[in-house]
Amino acid sequence: MGCTMSKPKVIQKNPLQGATVLITGGTGSFGGAVCERLLREPIKEIRVFSRDEKKQSDMQLRFKGAPIKFYIGDVRDLASVTEAARDVDLIFHAAALKQVPTGEFFPMQAVQTNVLGSANVIHAGFEAGVKKIVCLSTDKAVMPVNAMGMTKALMEKLVQAKARTSRAKTQICCVRYGNVMASRGSVIPLFIDQLKHGAKLTVTDPAMTRFMMPLVDAVDLVLMAMSQGESGDIFIRKSPGCRIDQIAAALQHIFRSNVPVEEIGVRFGEKIHETLATASEVARAEDLGDHLRIPLDTNDLHYAPYFTSGSKQAEDYTSENTHQLTDRELQALLLTLPEVTAELEGWAPKLSA
Repeated sequence: MGCTMSKPKVIQKNPLQGATVLITGGTGSFGGAVCERLLREPIKEIRVFSRDEKKQSDMQLRFKGAPIKFYIGDVRDLASVTEAARDVDLIFHAAALKQVPTGEFFPMQAVQTNVLGSANVIHAGFEAGVKKIVCLSTDKAVMPVNAMGMTKALMEKLVQAKARTSRAKTQICCVRYGNVMASRGSVIPLFIDQLKHGAKLTVTDPAMTRFMMPLVDAVDLVLMAMSQGESGDIFIRKSPGCRIDQIAAALQHIFRSNVPVEEIGVRFGEKIHETLATASEVARAEDLGDHLRIPLDTNDLHYAPYFTSGSKQAEDYTSENTHQLTDRELQALLLTLPEVTAELEGWAPKLSA
C-alpha cells in the first residue's frame, strides 16, 4: 500500500529571536511600553537612545537587571546615531518633537529633529545593515496644517523615497496613529490635573474629535509592522473616536467631580477633526480587519497612468467618520488606562470625605 509524502511544515522564526533592538527617543511613553513588551520576547538586547540623561537614569532603575543598554545622543547628530546602530537588527524610530504648539513657535527645531534627524536614523540604519526600520508617524502628517504634522509628513516621504530607490536588504516602513491616550502632554492628564486642583476643565472646541488609542495598541501596531511590513508600507490601526467634551464629561463622571468646563478656543495649528488616511490611500489599502496596510505607491515620474488608470472611490478616514464611542464605552476605555486607575486610587479618600 502506497503512502503520500507530506511536505515538511515550515516553522516561522520569531523575528525578535536573538535580536538587538534600537529605540530612538526610547525614554518617552512609547519607549517604556515597548521595552516592557520586548522583555517578554527572546531578544538579545535593547538599546535605548535619547538625549535625556535623567529619564535614562529613571529607566535604569525601572528595568534594573534587564538586557538594556542606554546611549546618550541626539538624532540630529549622525555620529551618535551611527554608534548606537552598530550591530543592531531592528530600529524603532520614535524620537520626535511631538507638541503642536512647540512646532508652531519653533518650526526649524521640528525640521531639525523630525526631518533631518529621521534622515540620520535612516542613513545610519542602512549603513549598519539592520534588517528593518519602523518609523512612528502621526495622523497629523495627513493633509497637515501645522509644522509638527508637516515635518512628520516629510519623514514619511523620506521613508518612501528610500524604499523606492534602495536595493539594500534593509526594509523600512511606517506606522501612523492618532492620540495615544494619557501620553505626556495629552488632554487626559491635563484634565485629571485640573480635576485634582478643582480648576475648570479647559476644552478647546466641544465639537473637536480625536482618535482614541491606548498605548498598548500603539506597541502592538509597531510590532505588527515589524513582523509583516514591506518597504514603503504604512500601517494604521483602526481606532474609535470621540469628542473632546465627551472626554471631559467622562472624567467628571469617573472622578465624581462637578467642576465647570470652560471653552478656550482652538490652539495654534489644531484641526477640528484628524485624518489617519486620505481617500486615495484608503482606495489602495489592504484591509486587515483591525488594521489598514497602505502599500508603497510605485508610480514614477511618468505621469500618464495618473490620467488613464483612475482609482476606486473612497473617503478620507477621519476621527469624525470612524466609530464614535458612546459615553459608556469611553468611560470603560478610560478605566483601562493605568494612568487613570492610579489617580483614582489616590482620589478615594477625597470621595469619601
